[in-house]
Amino acid sequence: MSPESSSDSEKDRFFYPVGRYRGEFKPETLAFNANLQEFAQRVSIICGLETGGKIPPGDAYKEIKKLWHQLKESKRNLLDAEKTDPPELPEA
Repeated sequence: MSPESSSDSEKDRFFYPVGRYRGEFKPETLAFNANLQEFAQRVSIICGLETGGKIPPGDAYKEIKKLWHQLKESKRNLLDAEKTDPPELPEA
């Protein structure tokens, strides 16, 4: 591994930290948790850009609203889908 790639992975871990998942382990909940963490990171970056004057407040709001709708869709597809699926019948 070159020193540059090691440095890049350290930067990625610093700028995009990933918290451990401590809930009930199911692929759906793990995937939603990853989506939720990505949402939080992106909102944080957008807020920083807006606070620093790099993007106007209206653009920040629109971008966060778009991310929110993506997160809601993710929840609907991953978590709400399991509630509406019919229960599996035991095999005879």
